[in-house]
Amino acid sequence: MKLRPLLRCLLPLLVAACATLGRAEDGYRLWLRYEPVADAQLRAAYSQALGKVVLATPAGTESPTIAAARAELVAGLRGLLGREIAVVVEKSLAPLADKGDDAYAIRLDRGATPRLVIAANRDVGVLYGTFALLRQMQTSRPVDQLAVSGAPRIKRRMLNHWDNLTRFVERGAAGFSLWNWFTLPEVIDPRYTDYARACASIGLNGTVLTNVNANATVLTEPYLQKVAALANVFRPYGVRVYLTARFSSPKEIGGLPTADPVDPAVQAWWKAKADEIYRHVPDFGGFLVKANSEGQPGPQDYGRNHADGANMLADALAPHGGVVIWRAFVYSHEAPDDRAKQAVTEFAPLDGKFRENVFVQVKNGAIDFMPREPFHPLFGAMPHTPLAPELQIAQEYLGGGTQLAFLAPMWKETLDSDTFCAGAGSTVARVIDGSVDAHGDSCIAGVANTGNDRNWTGHPLAAANWYAFGRLAWDHSLSSAAIAEEWTRMTFSNDPAVARPITAMLLASHETVVNYSMPLGLHHIMAEGHHYGPGPWVAEAGRADWTSVYYHRADEKGVGFDRTATGSNAVGQYRPEVTKVFGDPKLCPEKYLLWFHHVPWDRPLASGRPLWDEIALHYQAGVGEVRTWEKTWANLTGKVDAERHTHVAALLKRQEADARFWRDGCLLYFQTFSKRPLPAGVEPAEYTLEYYRDFRLRYYPGNPGEK
Repeated sequence: MKLRPLLRCLLPLLVAACATLGRAEDGYRLWLRYEPVADAQLRAAYSQALGKVVLATPAGTESPTIAAARAELVAGLRGLLGREIAVVVEKSLAPLADKGDDAYAIRLDRGATPRLVIAANRDVGVLYGTFALLRQMQTSRPVDQLAVSGAPRIKRRMLNHWDNLTRFVERGAAGFSLWNWFTLPEVIDPRYTDYARACASIGLNGTVLTNVNANATVLTEPYLQKVAALANVFRPYGVRVYLTARFSSPKEIGGLPTADPVDPAVQAWWKAKADEIYRHVPDFGGFLVKANSEGQPGPQDYGRNHADGANMLADALAPHGGVVIWRAFVYSHEAPDDRAKQAVTEFAPLDGKFRENVFVQVKNGAIDFMPREPFHPLFGAMPHTPLAPELQIAQEYLGGGTQLAFLAPMWKETLDSDTFCAGAGSTVARVIDGSVDAHGDSCIAGVANTGNDRNWTGHPLAAANWYAFGRLAWDHSLSSAAIAEEWTRMTFSNDPAVARPITAMLLASHETVVNYSMPLGLHHIMAEGHHYGPGPWVAEAGRADWTSVYYHRADEKGVGFDRTATGSNAVGQYRPEVTKVFGDPKLCPEKYLLWFHHVPWDRPLASGRPLWDEIALHYQAGVGEVRTWEKTWANLTGKVDAERHTHVAALLKRQEADARFWRDGCLLYFQTFSKRPLPAGVEPAEYTLEYYRDFRLRYYPGNPGEK
C-alpha cells in the first residue's frame, strides 16, 4: 500500500480532529459547530456529490448577503468534510414560482462534474438555503436528502429583546445585554455578527433591540447612530432592526406638552421621528409598543383607545413600509374583572379599526407566560386584524437559566389549538400565518433568552429554545421531536448513544417543570418579586391580581379559579365549540382543569384518584423525573465534552433541589386547606411551611439590586 496518498487524504481530517480535541466546548458555537462527519462513507458521498456548489441568484453577483452565504459554506464544508469545495455564483434562470421572497431550492446535478445548486428568488433565500444544506449534512442525512426546498409560513419572524440601555435585561438569566450601547457605534463586537448568523441559520429575519418597558432615549440622534451600526452588521444576514417606542416620547424627548395621539403636533412629531430613523436605517422594520400596561404610558391616558394610538404611529411609518406591533398584554389598574378576560374586553371591540400595517401582539395565554396556559381567546376573536403571537423563549416562569425546560411542546400546544373561529381546523397557527383570514402580512415574536454569557443562554441546553423558536417560526408544522433531535445532533453528536437520551430529556422537560411547579392548571403561584420558587401563600401585593391567592382560590372545599358561567365566565370568550370543552369539568383536559374550575379536593380524576392525591403525585413525579435526568446525564460522561457535561450536571443538581423546594412548599401550603395526608409515594417535606414562607431569595437574575 502506498502511504503518501493515504496520508494526504487523512491529514485534513486529522488536523480537524486535533483542533476539535484541543478546543473547549463552551457552547459559543451553538448549533453551528461544523464538526467532521464521522461516517467515512457518508463523508465520501458528500464530497462526490458536492464537486462544486453553485449559488444561483437573480442578479448573479456577489452581494454582501451572497458573500455571507459563501463564507458560511466554505467554513462549514471545510469543517464537515475536511477539504475545500469550490463555491461559485451564477445567475438563476427562472424564479421559484409562488414561493415568496425567502424561499430556496437545493438540487443535485449528477453530471460528469457533480454539483449542487442553491437557487432562490432573493439573495437572502440563498443564505437560508445555505444553512439548510449545512443542517442536512450536520445531521448526517443521506445524500439524496440534501436536495430540499423551503419557504417560511410566516413573513416576519423576530426576536424581542427585553434589553435596557443600561445593559440590564428584564428577567434576564444569561448575563447582561448583547448590545454594548456605551461603545457603539465605534466598537463593533464580532459577537454581533455571530448573533446575526445564528438568527439567519434558523430563518429569523427581525430583532427588536430594546425592552418593551421602553426608554425614549433610544429614539434620540446619538442612539440612532448606534442602532444604525447594529443594523449594518445584521443586514447581510437578512435581519431587520425594530425598536420599542415609548408612547410618551413626544413629551420626554420632544418637548411637547402632550402625547395625545389625535393632537396634530404629536402626529407631526412622530412623522418627523420616523423620517429621521429611516435616514439612519433605511430598512427599519417598525415599532413594538407596550402601552397602558403595568404603568406604561399610552393613549388611554388621553381618553383614546388602542387603535387611536397604534394608527397614529402606523401613519408615521407607512410611507417607509414600516409596521406597528401593538401588544395586547394589558390589564386595568382597577382590576374590575378576571385578568384573563381583559385583553379580549379591550381589543375585540376594536377589530377592523387598526391600520393595515398594525399587528396586535398576543401572548400565547391570557395571563403571562405561565408554565402552561390554554391558548389566548383573542386568537379567535379578531378576524379583521393580523395577530402576532408573543412566545417567551426566556424561561421567566420556568427556572430561567438554571433549569432544563425545552419549550417547543408548550408552543406547539398553542399553535395546534383549534380556535374554531372559521370552523374546525382554524388553529392558532393558521390564524397567525394569515391563511384563515387571508391577511397579506404575518408576524411571530419570541422574547429572547440571550445574554453576554459565553454560551449565549446561560444553561447549555437552553439554546435549544432559541433554535426551536426559529424553526417553528419558519414552519409551524414541524414536530417538537424533530426539532429536538436536529438541535441535539448539531449541538452535541449524531451518535445515537448521545442524541437519543438528550433528545428524550428535552422532550420530557416542559411537562416535568409543570409537574413540580404548577400542575393541573394551577398558575401564578410563584414567589413575590421573583419567579424562581413557590409562593402560593402570597396574599398581599400592589394589586390583587399580583397575588397568588387571586388565582388558586384554595379553600377547605377545593382549589382552582372558576372561569365558567358560575364564576368569571372567561371561558365564554372562546368560540362555543371550545367553551363546551373547557367549561365542563368532565370534558376539560386535566392539564387545564384548575385554570377553569374550582374543584373539590375529593373529586376523582381520570386516574380514579382524588384531586388532592393527583396534585401531590404530580409534584412528586416532577422531582422524580429530574432525578432520572441526573442519572441519564451521568451516563454520558466521556461521550459529551467535559466542560459542558460538568456544567449541565451541576445545573441538574440545582434543578432537583429547586423541584423539591417547589413540591414541599406548595404541598405543605395546600395541605392546610385539603387537610388530607400525602398519598403513598410522595416524600414528606424537609422543612416546615413557615420555613418556605419566610425564605427570601436575593440578588437573583433580572433584579437590578436590593432596595
